[in-house]
Amino acid sequence: MKKKNFIPIAKDVIEAEIKSLKKLKSSINQSFNNVVEAIINCKNGKVVISGIGKSGIIGQKISSTLASVGIPSFYVDAASCSHGDLGKISSNDILILISFSGESSELKNIIQYASRNKKITLIGIVSKKNSLLYKSSDLKLLIPSVLEAGPGNIVPTSSALVTLSIGDALAIATMNYRKFGKLDFKKFHPSGSLGVKLKTAEDLMTKKLKIPFINLNLDINSALKIMRKSNMGIIIVIDKKKNTVGIISDGDIKRIKSKNTDFKKIFAKNIMKKNPISVDKDTLASKSLAIMTDKKITCLCVHSKKNKMKTIGILHIHSILNSNIQ
Repeated sequence: MKKKNFIPIAKDVIEAEIKSLKKLKSSINQSFNNVVEAIINCKNGKVVISGIGKSGIIGQKISSTLASVGIPSFYVDAASCSHGDLGKISSNDILILISFSGESSELKNIIQYASRNKKITLIGIVSKKNSLLYKSSDLKLLIPSVLEAGPGNIVPTSSALVTLSIGDALAIATMNYRKFGKLDFKKFHPSGSLGVKLKTAEDLMTKKLKIPFINLNLDINSALKIMRKSNMGIIIVIDKKKNTVGIISDGDIKRIKSKNTDFKKIFAKNIMKKNPISVDKDTLASKSLAIMTDKKITCLCVHSKKNKMKTIGILHIHSILNSNIQ
């Protein structure tokens, strides 16, 4: 069998979809602002999304993206709505219906239900102005008519892509308005590779109750006993106000011991490293690792924004590496 070259087909498909996205970009207008504002102002409801066929699959992705950035959202199957699932849609909800033609028969019952409940805001993502969905919607996002990739202009390709893109744009615009950052994102992604990347110093640190603290004037012999008991390899030195003023490692004590010095005559304040490096508890673990690597140290003190002088935890390099953070 003679080998065929499908690369030109792939490039043609991508080129057709790029043109569709450019057409979508040119079509964005005040209607987009109106929909974003509606989502932002939806305080007591949810963003419910529905569609049928490929539009339904795209709707599931849009709903999932909205939920991942902190916007309460779920997807309902358009066909199932005619068999009881309309009960999932409540007053004060935003209902986004997706249909490229705007005439999908499965959407008619949902449109009628939303029309009867005036507290439901119906948003239509549709490509035809004369369609039932467009005419029935409180807010409209008009998707431009695009040429589908492939022969016959029949397979939903470009149309699916522009619909997905407008959904992503809605999510990111809302996310930007709400100043939704990495720590907010982390709340909804505690697991998986994203969860690992978003772990903070607080997630991995040894907490205060397990940290050995000593005062400035404690002799090193006593300090060594406390260090051995804690099994941490370090001691945090604090002043009378319990502010962190220094750190002593087992290596520091070993160096003093090698000189055969009388431990009773040496105090914490004599050998401690002053002003140890400290990071905020919300600092990403990956950034903390970079600091340790740069400073050639194996642990960091952790503080809260309220008081940078008080240590609330110790972050060890092994805790970061054991979490597969690089």
